[in-house]
Amino acid sequence: MSAALSGAVDLSALKARAEAAGKAPAAPGAGPAPQGAPSTNGSFVIEVTEETFQSDVVERSLQVPVIVDLWAEWCGPCKQLSPLLERLAQAANGAWILAKVDVDTNPRIAQLFGVQSIPTVVAIAGGQPVEAFQGAQPEPQVKEWLASLLDALRDRLPGIRAAEEGAPAADVEPEPEPEDPRFTAAEEAFEQGDYAAAEAAYQKILDAEPANELAKEALAQVRFNARAEAADPSAVERADAAPDDVDAQLAAADVEVAGQRPEAAFARLIELIRRTSGGDRDRARTHLVELFGLFPAEDAGVAKARRDLASALF
Repeated sequence: MSAALSGAVDLSALKARAEAAGKAPAAPGAGPAPQGAPSTNGSFVIEVTEETFQSDVVERSLQVPVIVDLWAEWCGPCKQLSPLLERLAQAANGAWILAKVDVDTNPRIAQLFGVQSIPTVVAIAGGQPVEAFQGAQPEPQVKEWLASLLDALRDRLPGIRAAEEGAPAADVEPEPEPEDPRFTAAEEAFEQGDYAAAEAAYQKILDAEPANELAKEALAQVRFNARAEAADPSAVERADAAPDDVDAQLAAADVEVAGQRPEAAFARLIELIRRTSGGDRDRARTHLVELFGLFPAEDAGVAKARRDLASALF
């Protein structure tokens, strides 16, 4: 992989985000999470979002390589490279899939890959990034890159040979993704309402794997649920009567999020950040960021609150 994309890339973060979208409290008036747009160029070229990345990219890559094209409408070189990749994907007849990602509407994907410039092309195989290049490349060079990739993966991914021999790649059954027993135990504790056990289980995973985004987001959800269930319904009234009581403000924010009023919770904590300094300010900021993690990255209320937070801090 290129220097800009070197190092471990934990794609489970996107799976966690998609799952969190179904579990997190929804903002008032919010509809269902947006789904990936259907392909306009056949089944070998697909539009991918943060919510569909797990199913459309990671899971498909268990059968054939998925080539992720990170692009944007304003990017001139992208308009040269993307049509070439689309044409080559159609010609490959399913030996590999092209997944198009608009980085402006799906910034989390670009962040996970550490993308510094676009276009960037990343090959995913077996659920992990394996090769990448940046910039618009000439057709012969792109073809050579793809040929080398398929040669390296042909014996590992069953769908490549099947597609080359004329069988639809979708007919090849992928190997089931093994369950991680550590997560299974944590999820069972969470479902049973044993938040202390669930928190301990997720924390143990993070102690061993500090970069595990799935465990981080699950831990935030567990901690919030525990606080929300223990919260006093009168916390909001107490906080309104004591605007400088940091503990009261944090508790009230939890109650407001649990009551489907996240914008009120965000505004409360941002105002607290404006009024405080030092340790109190850090506590309020940390609490607010944890609440952001309960919602999908593209949530409009979270986006606005992040801008307001930046204004309050700087």
